[in-house]
Amino acid sequence: MRPARAATPLKLGVLLPRSGHLALIGQACQRGAEIGLPMLKDMGYSVELMNADTESNPDVGRTQAEKLIREGANMLMGAFDSATTLAIAGVAEQKGVPFVVNIAAEPKLTEQGFKYTFRNFPSAGMLGKGGLLLYKDMFAATGVTPKTAVLLHINDSFGMAMLGGINALMPKLDMPFTIVETIAYDPKARDLSIEVSKAKAAKADFVMTVTRLNDAILLVREMVKQQVETMGITSPGSPGMYDKQFVKALGKYAEYCSVNIPWFDPKQEMAKTLEKTFEKAFPEESFDLNVGFTFEAVLIAADAHKRAGSNDPQALTEALRATNLAKRAMIGGPIKFEANGQNMNLRSAVVQNLGGKPTVVLPTESSEAKLVFPMPAFKGRT
Repeated sequence: MRPARAATPLKLGVLLPRSGHLALIGQACQRGAEIGLPMLKDMGYSVELMNADTESNPDVGRTQAEKLIREGANMLMGAFDSATTLAIAGVAEQKGVPFVVNIAAEPKLTEQGFKYTFRNFPSAGMLGKGGLLLYKDMFAATGVTPKTAVLLHINDSFGMAMLGGINALMPKLDMPFTIVETIAYDPKARDLSIEVSKAKAAKADFVMTVTRLNDAILLVREMVKQQVETMGITSPGSPGMYDKQFVKALGKYAEYCSVNIPWFDPKQEMAKTLEKTFEKAFPEESFDLNVGFTFEAVLIAADAHKRAGSNDPQALTEALRATNLAKRAMIGGPIKFEANGQNMNLRSAVVQNLGGKPTVVLPTESSEAKLVFPMPAFKGRT
């Protein structure tokens, strides 16, 4: 028996911050939405994107969601920024239109009883716990367990939320190391020499970071300059160090930096195909989680539409509730949603820069290479 197929394509309203302070990430997500369309067509899915710019503003996101629904969107998808995503979830609830979240970690999205919101991304709690627990796996894999760490983190809302999560989780998870010094800095800083000097003076075994892109480059550059010898530079879950621009700017000094984050599963055929397609279309851009989770959000929407055999909002919502996608791009079990709309089958990975490329080194079943820890000293690298 052939699977059901709707007579008309799914009109998917894509809400992303393509301008404003989150523009670069919104544009990366947009590439993820568009790059997979030929792949999805080959898989028998029928979807058309209706694109809207949230301008990195929750009020604009709400207005644009209402506009897309008026113009005929059968389902909504977005929106990266948690505040904007919450605003759109409210509109979806009010209008009875299903909403697939590509990226947003705000716990309220799946704790407020929304009936039409489905999230295929970890909540903040899942992210923090998964990122920290991976340190135990790192130490077990290499047989090296550091006793102390220094934490360097940005002082914006994201950095402070991460700090709060780390401080709350460290004792609960019985971590084998202690953080001996915590150093905050402005992500827009032009000079981090004082902060790096403090980190060096702490004489900790390894360096934990919570960064964005530009400050991550500045931070490592200053560590090289001050010859900070450390077992590793690693983040429990933040952007920056896996970015193509980070590797390009730092060259050999970007090597061995690692981040514990949700990532592509290199063992899944869908991830391999998506990467080849992306690299061909956007050779200068980063193939990262923004691309991957946005592609999966479109896949989830298209799959629900195909199974529903209809563009009726209730039929689409019921189909989303019954989602069970084993073939996917990101690391984790099959995509399924709990009663609250959260996919729990998500895992973070240790992604380490090796050979100039972000590489999955843990979990073992998805790894492309072995973790290097401790990392070689900056001095004498070739």
